[in-house]
Amino acid sequence: MNRPGIDVPDDRGRVGLDRAGRDLTGNPSVIVRDVELTGAGWHVLRRTTYDYRRRDGHWSSEQRETYDRGDGATVLLYDAERGTVLLTRQFRYPVYVNGHPDGMFLETAAGLLDGDDPAAAIRREAAEELGVTIGELIPVFAVWTSPGSVTERVHCFAAPYSAASRTSAGGGLAEDGEDIESVELPFGAALKMIETGEIADAKTIMLLQWAALKEVLDIDR
Repeated sequence: MNRPGIDVPDDRGRVGLDRAGRDLTGNPSVIVRDVELTGAGWHVLRRTTYDYRRRDGHWSSEQRETYDRGDGATVLLYDAERGTVLLTRQFRYPVYVNGHPDGMFLETAAGLLDGDDPAAAIRREAAEELGVTIGELIPVFAVWTSPGSVTERVHCFAAPYSAASRTSAGGGLAEDGEDIESVELPFGAALKMIETGEIADAKTIMLLQWAALKEVLDIDR
């Protein structure tokens, strides 16, 4: 058979996309029986059938769909001297279609790893989106933000920035359809925007709250 993404390369040159998960052995209470490729556009949608042993010992057959877009990285850029954070604003259609007023989303700079290690990936994204050349990079945590359906793990970092580290205009890559605005906010104002819903992005909220808990910035500025 000549099934794109399985037997023959798809538009992105990928094959064997139905193999993910078939060799998992970490949990003896889970036995993967079948993996069906149901969509392979830019990212990959799979339907997996597996046997699951419940806590009472009973085995049941389960089926789940997973959306695989690869892992990502994000960074909270902060200026401790001036008490500011540097965020992005861009149009996000998925939030727009699901109730966000205009889809213009405030968030930390972020992107997919695309084969890079997380630190290299976020240095790349900070330069492309915000024009910032990162020096010191602080690993904060890695999280799954939608574990019921999305496989992506987001590697979260923080990094100081200053006027000297803003080495280009940023704005994202036009060839990728990006149109990204840089937004500098006082740290205290950014935290208040979580309460008002003006900042509603999970990774951004977690990193801002981490900065508050660690007292990385003065909350009153």
